[in-house]
Amino acid sequence: MKIRPRHPEKIKNPVNPIKKKPDWIRSKLVNSKEFFITKTVVNKSNLVTVCQEANCPNITECWSKRHATFMIMGDTCTRACAFCDVKTGKPEKLDPYEDIKIANAVKKLNLRHVVITSVDRDDLPDGGSNHFKKVVDTTRKKNPNTTIEVLTPDFLRKGESFKKLLEADIDVFNHNIETVPRLYLKVRPGARYFASLELLKNAKKDNKKVFTKSGIMVGLGEEHDEIVQVMDDLRSANVDFITIGQYLQPSVKHHPLERYYHPDEFKELELIAKSKGFLLVSSSPLTRSSYHADEDFAKLKQNRINSH
Repeated sequence: MKIRPRHPEKIKNPVNPIKKKPDWIRSKLVNSKEFFITKTVVNKSNLVTVCQEANCPNITECWSKRHATFMIMGDTCTRACAFCDVKTGKPEKLDPYEDIKIANAVKKLNLRHVVITSVDRDDLPDGGSNHFKKVVDTTRKKNPNTTIEVLTPDFLRKGESFKKLLEADIDVFNHNIETVPRLYLKVRPGARYFASLELLKNAKKDNKKVFTKSGIMVGLGEEHDEIVQVMDDLRSANVDFITIGQYLQPSVKHHPLERYYHPDEFKELELIAKSKGFLLVSSSPLTRSSYHADEDFAKLKQNRINSH
């Protein structure tokens, strides 16, 4: 009798078993035709999106609306954050034509609002800030009516490299704080909590017209009071917009998911954040940094007007 080999994951116990998703975490496909149009443009242009690389649960919904978050400077990160599904290793050289590819893709998709992010490139002297600015500049020139949001790395130990991006014509400067400071060594070991706060604070200080934005994941083992403290810290850094979403464990090798928050808990966190004075709060199980970014930018502008 022929013996069938056992599945390798069944031979040894998983490091961190993945918890079953509750009923309220369900992604949706809105328009399949538009989804495949977006997929075709991205693939033919040989571009990288965080939607694919990070296995975002909202990819079908966002791509159905022709909304994609472009990830520049390659698909390989120099860091190994315990929550992230982007691969880690030695990155390839920068693509000198990436700015043109991004600008053309934005044009083809007729985007009203585009989010441009990147992997961490600690191997580069400036952390990739000059390349980032080049992509933004070319995108702006080709798409003058498109609003541009950048989701940046922290440029840790790269001096004032981040200022290059603030010289560009951007509308939103986003940098995610990700989690509470107590969990940084486990969840985000290559980063520093207060360095990220300082980056956000300096971004607003150097460019008062730009909206600043940051996000946090819940379900990693944080306490309620710690989340509230992060809100206070972000407000102290004059951050305009906070996103709060559920951490979804990518694999058994990633940081364990402690628990799923109920939608009612996200609503409570939203009310607390609003009481702190944020111009805008997005808090739900499927909220991600660039989820509904175009609609949210319109709300940000209106809320700024209303607050004056």
